Amino acid sequence: MKTVVVLGGYGNFGKRICETLAQDSGIRLLCCGRHSDKARALVAQLQPSAKAELQAVVLDINAADFCAQLQDLTPFLVIHTGGPFQGQNYRVAEACIAVGAHYLDLADDRRFVCDITSLNKQAEDVGVQIISGASSVPGLSSAVIEHYQSRFRQIDSIDIAIAPGNQAERGEATLRGILSYTGRPFSVFEQGRGRTVYGWMNSRRKYFGPRLGWRWLANVDVPDLELFPAQFAVTERVRFQASLELTFLHFSMLAMASMARLRLIKNWAPATALIYRMSHWFSKLGSADGAMQIDIAGLNTQGAASRLRWRLEAYDGIGPFIPTLSTIIIARQLLAGQVHPGARACSGEFSLPEFYPYAQSLGLVIREEQGD
Repeated sequence: MKTVVVLGGYGNFGKRICETLAQDSGIRLLCCGRHSDKARALVAQLQPSAKAELQAVVLDINAADFCAQLQDLTPFLVIHTGGPFQGQNYRVAEACIAVGAHYLDLADDRRFVCDITSLNKQAEDVGVQIISGASSVPGLSSAVIEHYQSRFRQIDSIDIAIAPGNQAERGEATLRGILSYTGRPFSVFEQGRGRTVYGWMNSRRKYFGPRLGWRWLANVDVPDLELFPAQFAVTERVRFQASLELTFLHFSMLAMASMARLRLIKNWAPATALIYRMSHWFSKLGSADGAMQIDIAGLNTQGAASRLRWRLEAYDGIGPFIPTLSTIIIARQLLAGQVHPGARACSGEFSLPEFYPYAQSLGLVIREEQGD
């Protein structure tokens, strides 16, 4: 029986991963974290319908003897959901290599995801698979672009946007990650070269279909901005932005970004707990509907200008499941014996057709529009 350890197993994303993998027979699923009561509560909730063997375990990734504690669990696979990943080191991934376990995380921090390759030789030597960023980005976003890449002779631009509903459940760690670069500079690929932009600035509106309508977007720093220009030989631009559904919250963030850029505030991340509590004042406003949209533009196989739009729509609060699906797909690949040792970003690790059954089971709506 293979043991799957989910770190942060009762958190915003961890609990959804546990809920799904609990339906897999023949595995031992450990819901891990610092709070035993939360872990036990989730296990009790999942137990009646579970096919996996479930167990709640107290485990702190910052403990001095974390590696020894992990080894005692004899894991086959460790899934790390304990964000924010901004500023984290690789002690969890390194511990996995030390104990011979495969590793997945849901990181969206550019440096954390892109620099995981520093562990590649160690992972290859031990024969384990270390994958960072098994989430909406760059896991799902890369699968979408790879799927449609053959329709283009040349890709000029990739424009990715995520628009969650205000009522959808959100995690404090995700907010802390966003605040860490709000108003801070980072590099993007624009006009065929690198350019500096600032987090949660360059505000614009984008249409997400008749149900979601128009949403305001702003800059978000994600691994895609660094990975995709070379991976897909993009000639002009790779852009990634995200939205807050409520207009006044969007412009409040824009004001905060301006203050950070002007150095009136050094870093908004220390205020995460307060801002997170304040966000709940408005949790009943807006909707629980969100979307992810990817626009690809370039030349088709005949050399004519062509555009393609792929949109994933999530209704009634189902959106927070989407970031977990890349991890679940790869976890099941590993459990089935599909192992490709090494340490790398989650880009091209699964195909879009592999994703679609999960989307269908959740009631996600997928639309494709082709234009020339």
